[in-house]
Amino acid sequence: MQIDHFIHFPYTFAGLAVGALVGLTGVGGGSLMTPLLVLLFGVHPATAVGTDLLYAGLTKFTGTAVHHRNGSIEWAVMRRLAAGSAPAALATLALLAHWGVQSQRSGSAISVILGYALLLTSTVLLFRPWLVEKTRPAFARLSDRHIAALTIVLGAALGVMVTLSSVGAGAIGVTVLLMLYPNMSTLRIVGTDIAHAVPLTLIAGAGHWAIGSVDWPMLVSLLLGSIPGIMIASHFATRVPDRALRALLAVALALVGAKLAF
Repeated sequence: MQIDHFIHFPYTFAGLAVGALVGLTGVGGGSLMTPLLVLLFGVHPATAVGTDLLYAGLTKFTGTAVHHRNGSIEWAVMRRLAAGSAPAALATLALLAHWGVQSQRSGSAISVILGYALLLTSTVLLFRPWLVEKTRPAFARLSDRHIAALTIVLGAALGVMVTLSSVGAGAIGVTVLLMLYPNMSTLRIVGTDIAHAVPLTLIAGAGHWAIGSVDWPMLVSLLLGSIPGIMIASHFATRVPDRALRALLAVALALVGAKLAF
């Protein structure tokens, strides 16, 4: 098999660009990669989501290993999230299989959901500090039992959203965890969120593979670009004005989300 029959270099360059943005901002690749595949390359939304889910699971596995080595994962919280997300992801996959994953109905539904997920992600990126501060008193009054239940509900919501759009496990998950666990350090919040994203994206990605919505040459091509992109950009992250870049990225996500949703 010739290499150019399996590796598609436009996808590799897209992976490089998205990887660089992830390395600079920390914003999840799903928020960037999936709409790029749908709008720029004309990929069917289900295939874009399914391929990106496996892409995310493989790339975040390394991040989980690093956080585990540094002791920055709260495994009890991760298990609560997974208790909600795993069954929710499986139920969502069953619904997609029932619809026919490559059908026009599925494609339209996924595009709209992806659009709204991007709009929500954009809002969270812009207003995260304000949201966390305003909700702190209310969540501080809740018992551990209620916090545990809300964490499972959060996991279920992320399971549905991520399976349908590949968006939400990063910016949205971290923000709500900051609200629920104000005494946990941001580093442990991020580590826990990344650790939870691995089983969620791999379960959802494997499910998409089983129902026929993963493009393997596309996946390999994306990984070939994104891995060096993340590594190179991470070295320059401290030199980039993070607040301005995140604001610009949030506006871009809002515009793309509005185009997909409406």
